[in-house]
Amino acid sequence: MRKPGEPVWRAAPDASAVVQRETSPDEGTAPRVMLTDDERARVKARARRGLVNAVAAQGLMAVAATLAAWAVAGAAAGWSALAGAGAYLLPNALFALRLHLAARIPGRAHPFSFLFGEVFKLAATVLLLWLVARTGGDAVVWPALLAGLVCTLKGYVLLLMFRRLS
Repeated sequence: MRKPGEPVWRAAPDASAVVQRETSPDEGTAPRVMLTDDERARVKARARRGLVNAVAAQGLMAVAATLAAWAVAGAAAGWSALAGAGAYLLPNALFALRLHLAARIPGRAHPFSFLFGEVFKLAATVLLLWLVARTGGDAVVWPALLAGLVCTLKGYVLLLMFRRLS
């Protein structure tokens, strides 16, 4: 018989990992999944691939928005769309690079580092948009800038369309 507080070990449903339950199921705690080194490496590789795919899809959407704005409304609209796309793509690419590098170092993945990265990404986007507004003046075509920004934000739609979202 199990003593109170003693872990309960059982096989996971797919028998690929071992699940450890700290307390009994009726105490309301979630089980912890213990992965093998090979499984952990596959999960990390899939996460890194997902980061690269997301940034690449956003880059493709940025290029598409820029070319569309350029073709429809001229060079000023194209540059504005590029500025709007870059205002989000640049901080997001830096954040993804940071996550990609942190995944390679054991013990670097922490929820607060992720939260700090998200706050940095949002602040950098707002700062870049402010700089575009401040320095661009009347040359900025705001509908094109917003179209570039929104298209880049929705880059993951490409991943959904081609079933590459991991």
